[in-house]
Amino acid sequence: MKKIRFRSLRLLPLLAVLMGATHTLAQTTDKPVQAAAGSDFVLAVHGGAGNYNKMTAEQIEMRRTAMLQAIRVGYAVLAHGGASIDAVEATLRVLEDTGQFDAGKGSYYTQEGVPEMDAAIMDGHTLSTGAVASVQHIANPIHLARLVMEKTPHVLLVGRGAEEFAKSQGIELVSPYYFYSEREWRRYQQANPARENKEKSALPGDEEHGTVGAVALDQAGNLAAGTTTGGTARKMPGRVGDSPIIGAGTYANNASCAVSATGTGEYFLRNIVAADICERVRYLHIPLEQAANDVVMKELAEQHGDGGVIALDPHGNVATPFNTSGMLTGTVRTDGKITLKGWARNAEPMVVDANP
Repeated sequence: MKKIRFRSLRLLPLLAVLMGATHTLAQTTDKPVQAAAGSDFVLAVHGGAGNYNKMTAEQIEMRRTAMLQAIRVGYAVLAHGGASIDAVEATLRVLEDTGQFDAGKGSYYTQEGVPEMDAAIMDGHTLSTGAVASVQHIANPIHLARLVMEKTPHVLLVGRGAEEFAKSQGIELVSPYYFYSEREWRRYQQANPARENKEKSALPGDEEHGTVGAVALDQAGNLAAGTTTGGTARKMPGRVGDSPIIGAGTYANNASCAVSATGTGEYFLRNIVAADICERVRYLHIPLEQAANDVVMKELAEQHGDGGVIALDPHGNVATPFNTSGMLTGTVRTDGKITLKGWARNAEPMVVDANP
């Protein structure tokens, strides 16, 4: 697989961490990571909005553990003075590799029993962006999205064309068996084949979503956002949600904010949710939290659109509204304290050190 290309030589010591993405920093460094001198930085991550009440305590704990692994890798990038776009990609690659979320190795199956994955990444400083959709043989779709951004004149590549491009960049295509898990096979067998035709419940949050996303602000003051997903369970082959669509599920602009969304993508597409939040901040000059809440908790909720977002502005303000019963999130700042919350509305936040 093609190596990640970083913007700064200061990040070279992190290659060992990123190549062994499922390992914690405790296994790859002898001493705590200390933030380099400079401005403050922030990393916020989500593991999907939905009904966490349907998950066992063990499943929730496995997701929290995976989230910590990913945030520690992203924190290390930012603490060493790395770019926000690098932190976002590195964080999401870990989450794709864990198999604990509806992304990468843990992606849901389509009606044909084969995962199809989407991903997007965006640089808030340059507005450069790359995305892929409906790929079946890519272990890390977020990395391929990054290559689309940097190695092509395009924004979005889909299906076979995206995978041919991946091969041209030295990415080895993986077998569909790479994505097999007993958990997802059971979900596939038990899912109602007619689910896409049923009426949505009056209360959002009936479905479980494991889409993952990250937003970051680096020491140079630049924002970035990324989202990666396997979509909805038993979706029609070729269905594409909001995650790889710039402005719907993913958006970043230094002039306003960075957003990654999770939920039933059709609603986020119809409402161009990510861009709408950022443009409210930019043009109406309202606080980030109010903009995010107005879109997610009012407009989406009124349409019975279930889901949530993580949003981050250039001042380091973070908003994490969700209208489902849960949305697992994690946030870390320069002080190295990771705050996990959202697996239940009444759950007490967990604070964990980024240096285990």
